[in-house]
Amino acid sequence: MSKVYKITDYKPLLNPQETEQGIKKIKDFFQQNLATGLKLRRVTGPLFVLRGTGINDDLNGVERPVTFPIKDLGDQQAEVVHSLAKWKRLTLAEYNIQPGYGIYTDMNAIRADEELDNLHSLYVDQWDWERVITAEQRTVDYLKAIVRDIYAAMLRTEFMVCEAYPQIQPFLPSDIYFIHAEELRKMYPDLTPKERENAITEAKGAVFIIGIGCELGDGKPHDGRAPDYDDYSTVSSLGLPGLNGDILIWNEVLGRAVEISSMGIRVDKESLLRQLRLSGKEERKDLYFHKRLLSGQLPLSIGGGIGQSRLCMLYLKKAHIGEIQASIWPQDMRDKCRKQGINLL
Repeated sequence: MSKVYKITDYKPLLNPQETEQGIKKIKDFFQQNLATGLKLRRVTGPLFVLRGTGINDDLNGVERPVTFPIKDLGDQQAEVVHSLAKWKRLTLAEYNIQPGYGIYTDMNAIRADEELDNLHSLYVDQWDWERVITAEQRTVDYLKAIVRDIYAAMLRTEFMVCEAYPQIQPFLPSDIYFIHAEELRKMYPDLTPKERENAITEAKGAVFIIGIGCELGDGKPHDGRAPDYDDYSTVSSLGLPGLNGDILIWNEVLGRAVEISSMGIRVDKESLLRQLRLSGKEERKDLYFHKRLLSGQLPLSIGGGIGQSRLCMLYLKKAHIGEIQASIWPQDMRDKCRKQGINLL
């Protein structure tokens, strides 16, 4: 079911032409800053991969990929990617990238099972990035350091946007706040995970929640995560499981937290086997990606995705992702948006 968040007195700060120019400015500026800050080389990523290889991102494990037969491969099935979480690690190995360096790509995906609203679209565009690390860097302190580098690129981009469009005022805090999902649960025991996200992000402005996918004190995860890319079960120096997390920013226009990035230190052999066992997915050990990882052919890495349209939404003070990207929307959503002064592309 699609839904539209109620926005009162919404007036776009930029006209359509300025919006299109702003989108290009943001995408060009941010990706250059991200690449420089994390020492990333741009590569070309795929739109689809073969089914049955284990390369596609399974997200929460229930979303259905868009598939189609390939005539010249005997009607073998291809899947449109959900993201490139595993493909990037294979590419790091293929290019023999050394520790301290990595890759990024413009990832375009279709998520047909997405529940559509102001923040969720059938079309997903993000910067997918991956960087080689050493065994000694598989720590929560290193994870935090990379998050701070990404946030620094966000702050520089905000300055550029506000300089280009004086009607847009700065809104990002100078620092990002870190908290583990279990600490957050204890802080707000009577709230749902999404309500906790809203509460802490409204209070802090920019938050990184550590430990997405691991079981918390109430026996439930904060949110779902596929078991074969992020390491969410290793106990960190905090004494809590999880070497991954989400970057959340408070969206003043929508009055709610917005996830900008899902990222983390990736599974090694031990954590992959453990997470496959805990999730009941041990049959995946026989897939191409998993066999290469288990045989030691893939480097240790950290990586994630950063939503391009969501980032542009934040900077340009837009109320709907459909003001940034062209997609398909239900007619009732278009009608509701039009009444609120939101013009969807």
